[in-house]
Amino acid sequence: MAPQCVCVLALAAVLLPGVSTMYTGKGRERHIPSQFSQGERFAMKEALKGAIQIPTVSFSPDDINTTALAEFGEFIRTVFPTIFKTRFIQHEVIGEYSHLFTVQGSDPSLQPYMLMAHSDVVPAPDEGWEVPPFSGLEHDGFIHGRGTLDNKNSLMAILQALELLLIRNYIPRRSFFIALGHDEEVSGQNGAQKISALLQARGVKLAFIVDEGNFILDGFIPYLKTPFAMIAVSEKGGINLRLQVNMTPGHSSAPPKETSIGILAAAISRLEQTPLPNMFGSGPLKTTLQELANEFPFPANIVLRNLWLFGPLVSRLMERNYITNALVRTTMALTMFNAGVKMNVIPPMAQAIINLRIHPAQTVQEVLELVKNIVADDRVQFHVLTAFDPLPVSPSDHQALGYQLLRQTIQSIFPEVNTVAPGICIGNTDSRHYTNLTTSIYRFNPVYLHPQDFRSIHGINEKISVQAYETQVKFIFEFIQNADTYQEPIPHLHEL
Repeated sequence: MAPQCVCVLALAAVLLPGVSTMYTGKGRERHIPSQFSQGERFAMKEALKGAIQIPTVSFSPDDINTTALAEFGEFIRTVFPTIFKTRFIQHEVIGEYSHLFTVQGSDPSLQPYMLMAHSDVVPAPDEGWEVPPFSGLEHDGFIHGRGTLDNKNSLMAILQALELLLIRNYIPRRSFFIALGHDEEVSGQNGAQKISALLQARGVKLAFIVDEGNFILDGFIPYLKTPFAMIAVSEKGGINLRLQVNMTPGHSSAPPKETSIGILAAAISRLEQTPLPNMFGSGPLKTTLQELANEFPFPANIVLRNLWLFGPLVSRLMERNYITNALVRTTMALTMFNAGVKMNVIPPMAQAIINLRIHPAQTVQEVLELVKNIVADDRVQFHVLTAFDPLPVSPSDHQALGYQLLRQTIQSIFPEVNTVAPGICIGNTDSRHYTNLTTSIYRFNPVYLHPQDFRSIHGINEKISVQAYETQVKFIFEFIQNADTYQEPIPHLHEL
């Protein structure tokens, strides 16, 4: 090695620690270890099982199981009595079935934050389930049922962690809110949207929000053998689009050349055969892969460190997997198709609903134009049912309080996870209703997720291991305390 190189490396060894980040905090002597008794661990899993057994199903904005939602409200009062009787916690019911908790901290100089979850779940027909979907059955170390991953586990873990802290006489320094929506699965208009409006009217500004979204992912990316935590710093936009074809009805014995069903089916086929543009290189995904580069074996690590050269190759590889494909483009899925009135009648109308999830680099209008150009048939009518643009990208640098708190707690609770990276949430969450209160919204569940688990969300055989749920409670227990003791990083220069 040349002497000049030795000198440069020696100088770097001295200077690099000099620009490191020093974190300081107060009140570490008050830290309560996240160690739970056998009785507490039994009670927390029984509470989750009880929550799963209440079928708080949202079918549509106008069809929600309000009886179950009312029962659920009484259930959390029973299971978490300390929360409801603590003098510095205010509880409010919003929109009849959503819940807002205001936890008043002792230090008003610290900006508050918010933890979020939702109590409603999607429908779960019995067919295909190993156990009844609302049984809350514990079997082979797992709790089974709709909501165990989306999203009653988060709701119950937040309240459980706070209950356990309060029992230990914990008083927070930093104020925070807990917002529990009741209609997230059908837009959140009567829950999260009303909570957001109420807090805005009160002049509340939040340091950050943590909601459901991404997980500790294991087995999702080919050649990556180690798990990594992805904190979503943005989420996709969405369009629910109805396509409709109208025709004159008639007798099936003398059919026209094309029917409304045939025309609409052909339009849908063109859409399914023509993916929307690959947007790799736009949005947080490039940063995600660069941070993951060191976790890959050779030569993939070299490829990911040099995306300026290998970007097109990586882009094509991402398209091959249905999950990673959703990270690089706007996706569309045909979710409903309705047509026909009788076996021997030419149908007067055919309708289909397409659910589109918009990549952060695109807008609603851009995607609508692309869809219309692909269909290219004036007989097909387009009706936008709901639409919203992707959310802005939240900060993830070393000054981003919420992101760094999540990173710190992940590294503490999951020491085996080497990489924490920003990413996007391919689903939609209630957090989109809170952009008026903060620019820092993070979507992360402290739970391991494997590909088979992903398929169970809104699918069949949804379940969570008892150990994973206990760890989720532990994570929030630690996170709330970390939010009290963590201060913004101070750039520190050592003396040479």
